[in-house]
Amino acid sequence: MSEKTKPKSFFDLIKASEKPILVDFYADWCGPCKMVSPAIEKVAKDFSGKIMTIKINVDKAQSAAAKYQIQSIPTIMMFKNGESIMRLTGAQPYEVIKKEVQKNL
Repeated sequence: MSEKTKPKSFFDLIKASEKPILVDFYADWCGPCKMVSPAIEKVAKDFSGKIMTIKINVDKAQSAAAKYQIQSIPTIMMFKNGESIMRLTGAQPYEVIKKEVQKNL
C-alpha cells in the first residue's frame, strides 16, 4: 500500500496533531522493546488527554525509521508541531520516560 492510499500517514499525523505525540519505535522480535512497552502504556495513561501515544513497528514502517535515523530500538521520540523535541534510546524505565515527557510538555 502506498503512502497516498493510507487515510493518514505517520508524517501527516505528527504535523497535524494539536497534542504532542510520544512515539515508540519498536520491532516484534526485540526483547528490550517488550520490556519498555508497559512503561509506555503507563505514561500514556498518566498523560491521557495531554499527549497522543503511538507505536511504530520499524520493520513495517521503514520510511519513518529511516527519516528519523532509528538505528537501535527501542527508540522513544516525542514530536510537537511536526518537530522532534525528545529522543530516548534503549529500554528506559518508566520514571525516566515520565520525567522526559513532563519536561517537554
